[in-house]
Amino acid sequence: MANTSLAIGLRTLFTVLGLVMLAIVLYTVFTDGLPFRKELLTPWMAATLVDFYINVVALGVWIAYKESNLISSILWIVLLVCLGSITTSAYIVVQFLKLSSQESSQDPLYYVLLRHPNKNGTAQRTQHSCVVTLRILFGILGVVMLGTLVYTLVTDGSPFRIELLTPWLTATLVDFYFNVLALAVWVAYKESSWISAVFWIILLICFGSITTCFYIAWQLFQISCQDPAYLVLVHHGDRAENKYKGIAGEAT
Repeated sequence: MANTSLAIGLRTLFTVLGLVMLAIVLYTVFTDGLPFRKELLTPWMAATLVDFYINVVALGVWIAYKESNLISSILWIVLLVCLGSITTSAYIVVQFLKLSSQESSQDPLYYVLLRHPNKNGTAQRTQHSCVVTLRILFGILGVVMLGTLVYTLVTDGSPFRIELLTPWLTATLVDFYFNVLALAVWVAYKESSWISAVFWIILLICFGSITTCFYIAWQLFQISCQDPAYLVLVHHGDRAENKYKGIAGEAT
């Protein structure tokens, strides 16, 4: 019952977030015009966009793994790049809607995060592990964001200035933190204690994609280079795949 309530709660939460973000974008377009204007691209707006899109890369990698069809994968990722957390929320809601009542009552986040044979008729892809590639990717992205943050601080000063808070920067920050919330749900699910979960979520809020990249890279270093990279999505106790194999056995 608790897991079913969690599934309903998260589905409702991301439905509301998607609708709120859509309303904010429409309101900002009507009151401040389109965002494609040179004067809007201040140094801190540029840094925020870099921060935003590095998180989009993390979410995009998950979507690419989840989708069995290349066309649907590309479509969702294009929507993610163009619409940000509106797409994030929509995609998560769709994944929750695909859950059966049994899956919702067992461990809804496990089934939402992983790609299962009882969903698309294909087994988990364990060959050609890309763990090393992902370690390098997120390591580089973390360094890029850290460099961007330091450079912008040195050249443009503190971001905590009221004149920087233009309507589109405000909308971008809301968009950014809605994606951070999605990542925070994953972090809370993964961590074994509330103390460590709260610690990582605070770092996510304060340092954005720097924390995202460091956390993902750190999780990737917890598994071997031969392991499938999707194991970083789940609890340490689920990494032996006993749970997954049991489900696969039932499906066959």
